[in-house]
Order: sequence, then structure tokens, then C-alpha cells
Amino acid sequence: MRPDGRPPFRADHIGSLLRPQALRQAFRRHAADEIGNDEFARVQDDCIRAVVRLQEEIGLEVTTDGEFRRGSYWGRFVERTEGLEVRPALLKFRDERGEEVDFTAPYATGKVRRSHPLAVAEFVFLRAVSAGTAKITLPAPSTMHFLRFSDFADPAVYADVDRFFADLVAVFRQEIAELAQAGCRYLQIDEIAIALLCDPSIRSRIVSAGSDPEALVERYTEAINGAVEACPAEVVIGIHMCRGNFRGRHLADGGYDWVAERFFARAKANHFLLEYDTPRAGDFTPLRFVPKGKGVVLGVISSKAPALESMDDLRRRVDEAAKHIELERLAISPQCGFASSAGGNPLTEADQRAKLRLLVDAARAIWQ
Repeated sequence: MRPDGRPPFRADHIGSLLRPQALRQAFRRHAADEIGNDEFARVQDDCIRAVVRLQEEIGLEVTTDGEFRRGSYWGRFVERTEGLEVRPALLKFRDERGEEVDFTAPYATGKVRRSHPLAVAEFVFLRAVSAGTAKITLPAPSTMHFLRFSDFADPAVYADVDRFFADLVAVFRQEIAELAQAGCRYLQIDEIAIALLCDPSIRSRIVSAGSDPEALVERYTEAINGAVEACPAEVVIGIHMCRGNFRGRHLADGGYDWVAERFFARAKANHFLLEYDTPRAGDFTPLRFVPKGKGVVLGVISSKAPALESMDDLRRRVDEAAKHIELERLAISPQCGFASSAGGNPLTEADQRAKLRLLVDAARAIWQ
């Protein structure tokens, strides 16, 4: 952890990147048993090497594998953790016109146990092909609980929610310990549930389902803290908070005000990567609650739409944020990944490259 709270990079990104056509085709062919595991892995390896080169050519000092081995940002966690499967979520993604689409969410049918590494192999390969700092992302523990409200597990298996979270946090601890041992020094936790709870309409639905939104924030914060409790001090922890990201759609509205004071203070993190690309995210006033010793990466570039932001607008947005938190504790990024699921957001690879290039140029101009 940096004692001054400064994010490790002035230009960061959330992790997922648009899958190239060859990779999307390989996913489809592998699912249809038209290619085997070895051929599928070869295509993934080649595409990861290419996307790492892209990031390095643009000038990013932090690289990810684009989450190219995952069908979605949390899918590999479910696939590789015993006791989890997917069922319909109780929320719906929607676009700016209000049109809605369904999606699936994790559900526990058996005792949750880590029988395979989840992202360790991803990190080992990424580090081997990266010149910069390799960042690995993991879904937050809340992802395995929140999206079906109180119906998160078979009651015959987990009648006690405390037992469920104890088992779940143990999976994260084991995974994070192996990532650190393998040399990972930058870990990002993707936390959507606490951001979604900032939406009053979602809080109302949670209450109707028999749960307490305030208690959920406490539980989810404790779960993150438990997951990273034994993480070595040299590993930087960033917590990404957004309101959902699926092919340009979102799940919720509302600024961070409702949760900012307690979550920013209590969460064990070096910095927070926050969605700030539209008015739906609220204003920057909640940043006054970020304690000294912690920083913020401002997600002021949209990964959901192709329109390219202007340098002047990015400067203005950073200046607005700096009224509530010191400029030295800030950095910038896209507000979310470009492809939280394999289908990706409605942008081209050229759009993505232009936005990442703008990100690097803007960071250099602002913090020159």
C-alpha cells in the first residue's frame, strides 16, 4: 500500500477489453465442441499477447489480459468454485431508453469451496508477456450473494448466511494468497452491490425481499476486508465500484452519498476506482469522505458509448473533483471495462484504442 494514498498509476483502466473477432469465434466454437481446450487456450494466448502490446504501445504502465479467458468478469469464479451455479438474476439491465434485458447470477447449490485456482494462471501468463505492472481483477464476494437478493443459496445447504460468507471469504483468501505468492502486486476487487445499494429503488426492493440494506453494506464491507486481510503490504488493493455494465447497459442510478462515509473509511483498500461518466453517478461531493492515505481513480471516460470525450472536459472534471480531494490523490480511467461480458459494449476496437490513448494523454497533461 502507498502511505500517501496515491493511486499507483495516473492512467488506469478497469480490466476488461473488447474481445477480438478471433476470440469471440473461439468462445463459440469451444462451447459447441468444435475445438478442444488446447486450441481454445492457444487462441486466448495469442489474443492476450496482442492486447498487452496494444496497452503498452498506447503508453499504459498497467496491463491486464483484457479478461480474455473469462466469459464474464465473474463467470470464471463460478465455473471454478465448487458449490456455485447460475440462475436468473432478480434485477434487469437497462439502457438509456429504459429497455430492459435479463441476465444470470451466481447461486449456491452446495458447500462453497476452492478446488481450483481462479485467476492465478491468468496472472502468471500475463506477467510473463507484460513489461509493465500486471493487474488482476476478482469479483467482490458480494457478487455471489446480492443479485438474487435473499434467495442466494439452497436453504438446505446454507440456512445460515454467516456460514455462507465464511466459506466464501475462505475461497478469496486462498486465491489472493496464491496470487501474492506468484508475484501479483496489483489486485482489483470489482464491487457492484454496494454501488447498486445507493439507488433508492433497489434499496426498496431489498427491504421488500426481507433484507436490510444497511446491514448488507456492513456485511459486504466485512467480506472484502476478510478476503484481503492476510494480503501482503506490498500488494496494492483497488476497489472498483460501478452500477453495472452489460453491452452498454446499466443496473442502477444514484451517487455514492448514501454509502461514502462508512465504506470509504472502512474498506481495506489503497484506492477506489469510481464510475463518474454520466449524471447517474452523482457529483463529486462524496469524495470528501475518502480518508487521508486513500486515493480515487475517477472513471470519467465512458466505456459504454463510442463518442470521444474532449481533453478540456476531462480537465474540467478532474478540477471539479479536486475541490473535494487533493489532486495528488487522484487518477483517471474509463468508468468500467469495455467488455464485462464476452459480447462487449457497443464500441469498435478503434473506439477503444482512441479512448485509452486519450486517457494516457490526459493523465500526462493533468499531472505533468
